[in-house]
Parts: sequence; structure tokens; C-alpha cells
Amino acid sequence: MAHPGLGNVSRFKIIDSTLREGEQFENAFFDTDQKIKIAKALDDFGVDYIELTSPAASSKSRADCEAICKLGLNAKILTHIRCHMDDARIAVETGVDGVNVVIGTSSHLMSHSHGKDISYITKIALEVIEFVKSKHLEIRFSSEDSFRSDINDLFPLYQAVDRIGVNRIGVADTVGCANPRQVYELVRVLRHVVSCDIETHFHNDSGCAIANAFCALEAGATHIDTTVLGIGERNGITPLGGLMARMIVSDRGYVSNKYNLKTLKDIEELVANAVQIKIPFNNYITGFCAFSHKAGIHTKAVLNNPSTYESINPADFGMKRHIAYASRLTGWNAIKSRAETLKLFMTDERYKECTASIKAFADVRRVSVEEIDSFIHAFYDAQKLGAPQDTLVGKSLDTVVVTSLDTVVKG
Repeated sequence: MAHPGLGNVSRFKIIDSTLREGEQFENAFFDTDQKIKIAKALDDFGVDYIELTSPAASSKSRADCEAICKLGLNAKILTHIRCHMDDARIAVETGVDGVNVVIGTSSHLMSHSHGKDISYITKIALEVIEFVKSKHLEIRFSSEDSFRSDINDLFPLYQAVDRIGVNRIGVADTVGCANPRQVYELVRVLRHVVSCDIETHFHNDSGCAIANAFCALEAGATHIDTTVLGIGERNGITPLGGLMARMIVSDRGYVSNKYNLKTLKDIEELVANAVQIKIPFNNYITGFCAFSHKAGIHTKAVLNNPSTYESINPADFGMKRHIAYASRLTGWNAIKSRAETLKLFMTDERYKECTASIKAFADVRRVSVEEIDSFIHAFYDAQKLGAPQDTLVGKSLDTVVVTSLDTVVKG
């Protein structure tokens, strides 16, 4: 139950909608086997709820909903339906734990979508809620396009459904137009208007989905809708991984104890493959450069203490940090660290000389890790043999690498 006046940054619940909102992603087509694999992966991760496409959408949607309900998962299974008795009658027969009901409340949707006024919306909402409650299932009622709805319509509607015992009300930024300040203000007021839980659903059209979710929790929301990789209509909604990144910074203990964070990468790869996309290079937590450090001033500090340039510990998610040393921006501390990893030990002066040569080469063209490793070996060998260090100066990196390899081959 909600806690009026208190934030819920350390006691939130996740309703993952990959198998509902995510099905609305441009590339999405989940067959039954894929849906079951995704549902099990989300359950293993520890999401509190899994939301499924309305069983009224198609016969296959209904069959898949029933199949997932029979898996015996720890997560509660919800289905998302229109605020209509026909949909509700189908939903309660599938075996779900709860029903998420939605209807548009903005002037845009009342005029151009369903064509009903607020009086009708209130009447049908109460009817559907009472019916679902009579089946002893959880019930959430959500307005659609909440942030473009008239609060003089919205608040009385929420109060009416709260009075008859709805489990949650839903606030939806359906077109992704809300900003964090607007979210905080609306949810803060709602927290004093209703006693039930507050679920929030944020689209990412203007890039605020994660920030909006966080501000909603600060203001007293209790549940956040997510999808894996944020997939959904248009630009999607709050991504599961992005929310985890934000929340672990706020309360590492709560997040790491509640969720199986090390499975995040596997879940994202599973969904990415299913919808035929690549995980973005800058993806929260699992992007290939999420924990990559390149500039010399950064690498020196990170090698001494990773928290200097990391607010998130990659190990919490089963990830590893990477020191990018094959560039003109590298510093001698990074080269020293790499050389020591290769079991090539020199004095600090030699590491600095080696670094200066590497930077000179890297100023000319892109260099690979393998080339830099070969150069470090060549530099080390020259030192070990007592050759003058200037024997490497002025040579191209290609020449040094080839010469080094040739030396190794000849023994």
C-alpha cells in the first residue's frame, strides 16, 4: 500500500511490459516459444509483474497468455485491456493474477479515439473494476495520455475508482511529452488524492522516460512500467536496464538484493535477437563502452580507484571495465598496467618512454590493441637486450610490429 508523503525510491516494484508494450515495437513478432523464454528470463531477473498483450487482441494472444499463466512463475502475470466489459470477461478467464485496464482521458483521445465523455468513462470504469474484483484478481485502472488530460476530469475519476478498492491507479505519459518536474508535481498531488498504489508508464519520445520514472518514485509512485531495451510504440518506454542503472546509484542495497542483476545482459541479448536489433554501443550497463575508460587522466585515476570515474560497479551486473590504451589519448599508467598484465616489467621512466612512442604512432593512424601489445613487447625486448631506446624512435609502428614478430619467429 502507498505511503502518503513519502518517496518510494527504496521500495518500488517493476511491471515489465516487454510482452505487451514491447509487442508494439516495429520489429517485434514473438512466437510462443520466445514469449515463454522471455517470461522465464524476466522472472529469473526478479521483476514483480509481467504484463501481457490483451487476450482479446487475437486468438494467439489469448493462447499465449494462458500458456504463460501456467508456467508457475514467481512474478505475477497481468494482462492489459481496454476499459470494456467484453475484454474484461475474456481476461478473467485466462488465469492471470491481475488485469490492467486503460482508457483515454485527454481531449485528443476522447474526441478522436473512443469518442466518450468523462461521465461515460467513470461509469464504465467502475463497472469493469467491480467485475474484475468479483473474480478476486488485482485490478489497475489507468488513464491514457494523463499529462494532456484535464486534472478536473482526472482527479475525480481517480478518486472514484480508489473509493471502490482499485489496487492501483495508472498515470501514463502516452506521447512522451512530460518532463520530470511535471511528473513530480502530478504524482505528488495524486499521492494525497488517492490511498491506493500508483503505477506509472513513461514513453521516451522526448528522452525523459528514465528521469520521469525516478521523479515519480520520489513523489510517491509505487510501480514503474519497463520493457527490455525500452522497446515499444515509437521510441518505446522506460528501459529495464536504464532504470536499474538509475536506481542502483540511489540505493545499491535494495536493487542488488532484490534483482538478479547479472542476468540483465542475457535478457537484453535474448530480446535483441528476437526483434532483430543490435544492443546500442551506449546502452545503459551492457553497451560495449559502458565501462570503458580512455583518456589518460581517467585511466590513471580508475586504475588507482575505479570509483573516481564510475558511479556504478560493473561487477554488480557481471560486467567488466575496460581500459582503452591503444590511442593517442593514452597515459603511461595505462601502458604500465597493460605491460604488467603481459608480465613485462620496466621502470617508470621506460614506461613513459614507451608511452611517448605509442602516442606518436597513434597520432598518425588508428592502431589496434594487438599492435600496441607487439610494440610493448618490442620495447621491452630492446630494453632487456640493452639496445639503445632510440632504435625504436622514428620507425613506423608497422615496422616495429613486423620486426618484433620476425624476431620471435626466428627465435
